[in-house]
Amino acid sequence: MPTKQKSSTEGIYQIKVTLLGTSPPIWRRLLPPAGLTLAQLHNVLQTAMGWDYSHLHEFQVGRKRYGEPVLDDGGFGIDSQIDERKVRLDQVLGRVGAKAVYLYEFGDGWEHGMVLEKRVPVDANLAYPACTGGERACPPEDCGGIGGFYGLLEAIQDPKHEDHEEMLDWVGEEYDPEAFSAEAVNRALHGKRRRPRA
Repeated sequence: MPTKQKSSTEGIYQIKVTLLGTSPPIWRRLLPPAGLTLAQLHNVLQTAMGWDYSHLHEFQVGRKRYGEPVLDDGGFGIDSQIDERKVRLDQVLGRVGAKAVYLYEFGDGWEHGMVLEKRVPVDANLAYPACTGGERACPPEDCGGIGGFYGLLEAIQDPKHEDHEEMLDWVGEEYDPEAFSAEAVNRALHGKRRRPRA
């Protein structure tokens, strides 16, 4: 993961990423270098949102789809994706207000709306990419999409719910849906890489 922005000519984007379908919204505000590849941005998004790199993903910009090159798409129809390793963020979000969708885990269907809010000057004292804000923890992996997530929250918050104990055991008592720390995200972005490389 890049740690310091070395060139002021590349520029820094301020993007807001919102997990669609959540209310109140689960979101993050990020400062990635405009020259990051979409593959690098995927790693930033996984860390910032709190996902664990367990599933397939893709970026959608208009009718174009970008993702990892795959030998066998497992029936998901992703063989027509453009290689995300060869496309930079500034090539798909070229103007302020430009939008994209980041889809993670095709089964649960976690859709993240991304918007380029503005370009910001490079701060020599800041390590990029950076997280400057956000709210709420992301859903646990494999909880069944938006409907499953809200069913899970209902169960763990109501001791009288028939699935309370089972869901609490599954998600863990430490799970706090309101918890978020930009500082923790930044430590993860610039500390030890979370995603194992094959």
